[in-house]
Amino acid sequence: MSDPALWCHVHVNDELDDGGLRHLAAAVDEAIPATLRTRWAEHVAAGPVLVGRQGIFTPSGQVVAYELSYRSHDAATAGASAWSARQHERATAHVLSATFGRADLERVAQGRLLFVRCTRAYLVGDLPVPRRPDRLVVEIPDTVEVDGAVLAGVRRLRAEGYRIALPSFVSSAGQRRLLPHADYVKIDVRDLDLEGQPVVALARSYGASPIAEYVETPSAMNHARELGFTLFQGNLLERAGVLDRADARILAD
Repeated sequence: MSDPALWCHVHVNDELDDGGLRHLAAAVDEAIPATLRTRWAEHVAAGPVLVGRQGIFTPSGQVVAYELSYRSHDAATAGASAWSARQHERATAHVLSATFGRADLERVAQGRLLFVRCTRAYLVGDLPVPRRPDRLVVEIPDTVEVDGAVLAGVRRLRAEGYRIALPSFVSSAGQRRLLPHADYVKIDVRDLDLEGQPVVALARSYGASPIAEYVETPSAMNHARELGFTLFQGNLLERAGVLDRADARILAD
């Protein structure tokens, strides 16, 4: 490899774990001159601060919660499945700061729970979770490696009053370890033809409320009802909308 800069970039990516990358990113941020920081803050403040929001419904059509997701005004989010751990972390930080880090939270929540997918750093305490257990439901992506540190973090979050949700539940080994601590379990209705009643029964086995997600058609909705679901999410019920939080005042730390 002839380009030293390219070699260094590849070498760093190969050698550093997520913790090392965070330290490296912090060092890079620290090296940025104050004037550039100010100009960037002004640029960010002038632009939209977007958050996706989709409702979670009862059979009668009542919204009981919202799932919040990352949106960007200058980049597509369709490739999120190929993101690095650092990119997922930044997306989580964007959603949490745009929602809980600004005034007028109820403009987003409207008195309901808010589901946000949180990366490992938030689960183990490396990054702070907003102090709103009355509103925030911590979703644990199926990409998170469930080890002792994650389990201890989840127990701590529940002790502090946070609810825990497991999205894309397929009864993987890690998800089964988390199941005793889950308040909600989301199951893709597109998988129900194969998984059916056993996976729904497993999701309920420790008292969690199952949520049928990706409800796109009336037949999928009917099938989920037949299997006993009482909470539903998907485009049939509501397509995700986009909220701009730029006008909401940033709260002091």
